[in-house]
Amino acid sequence: MSRHQGSTGKGKASGRGSGNKRSGSFARGNAPVKKAVVTPKKSAASDEIRLNKYVANAGICSRREADTHIATGLVTVNGKVITEMGYKVKITDDVRFDGTRINPEKKAYVLLNKPKGFATTTSDSKGSTVMDLVANATKSSIKPIGRLGRNSKGLILFTNDDKIHDKFTNSKHGVPRLFHIELDKNLKLEDLKKIQSGFKLEGKLITVEEISYIDGATKKEIGLKIKNTGNSIIRSIFEHFNYNIISIDCVAIGHLTKKDLPRGHWKHLSKQELDQLQML
Repeated sequence: MSRHQGSTGKGKASGRGSGNKRSGSFARGNAPVKKAVVTPKKSAASDEIRLNKYVANAGICSRREADTHIATGLVTVNGKVITEMGYKVKITDDVRFDGTRINPEKKAYVLLNKPKGFATTTSDSKGSTVMDLVANATKSSIKPIGRLGRNSKGLILFTNDDKIHDKFTNSKHGVPRLFHIELDKNLKLEDLKKIQSGFKLEGKLITVEEISYIDGATKKEIGLKIKNTGNSIIRSIFEHFNYNIISIDCVAIGHLTKKDLPRGHWKHLSKQELDQLQML
């Protein structure tokens, strides 16, 4: 694999991104992250919306038509059929129309080039997190797909689109991610071949898409393509062969790369990027 593959480009940072436009869609992330000012919580009722509005906002039909669908039992909330007119739900409820989960929020797809020092979690109790870096990206409730350790860096995709999330986490298909890995010592060719061929780890067969040395670098630097969404498996692979990982950098997710996306910045996916992702 080429050493410069997935290298960081120098794009100017500006405020919030907008939609799928490529220009002006970066947000400053390298500066110290400030926690949002805590404001008094609104009453629980303010977080609820009528079920017919929820269904209509999801693009299924009009609110009047939604009432008809609700009355005929086509809509469930948290697994229960709801036929009551005026029933209210929360944005976090599991609402399904004819068996398929729906979401009243606008679909959002945000790609972040994560720096070190940020945990990949939506929890507020873990210190600085990737959610701090994308806080101004969208009003939609996006979540990260997969994980990068606090001291790992590179690309993470955020979305509220369940279909895209399922595409990444599907055990049979998945989406390949390319990592630039630095080890504490040179990777022996025989070990590289064992990893490429697949091996048993705690009784489970571990396979990767590709593995190779980085062109022009020492044999401590490795390119690894794998479909697993977490990086704990990557550490387990090399620990199995008695190597310690110095650094992990996710340089590509499918066809998405770090080109023109500086460390600590995010962007919205363009329509073309989203279309390519959906075709994987």
